[in-house]
Amino acid sequence: EVQVLEVAPAPASPEIARRLQLAEGSEVLVRRRRYLADGQPMELATSYLPWELVQGTKITDASTGPGGIYARLEELGHRLKRFTEDVRARMPLPEEARALQLPPGVPVIALVRVAYDREDRPVEVCDTVMAADRYVLSYELPAR
Repeated sequence: EVQVLEVAPAPASPEIARRLQLAEGSEVLVRRRRYLADGQPMELATSYLPWELVQGTKITDASTGPGGIYARLEELGHRLKRFTEDVRARMPLPEEARALQLPPGVPVIALVRVAYDREDRPVEVCDTVMAADRYVLSYELPAR
């Protein structure tokens, strides 16, 4: 189950502006979600997209339709080419511990993914915070 907590434009933080290759303070769409499994909070995900790309599109709606924001971006001509991910473990911020209903001492996995289109333009930053005791990150990578 996905709970949409917020969908609104806001000024980009220095970090988000850097990752999206925008000027600091540029307007971005902020999409905050909380994911639950069997009623238990599992992760918080916040997507940031350049406002100029998404203004007036279905991406600004709480429900983006089948395929989510990636399908909508591709319909707008931003065919996705690649993603980068930075993954780290850390202790949760107080508001994250509350939102994820974490017992004391449970860390989170913080994953920041950047989606790039075929022109190598970053079109989304997704900042995800996962309850570390509820996830296994599993990857398969080609040898060459």
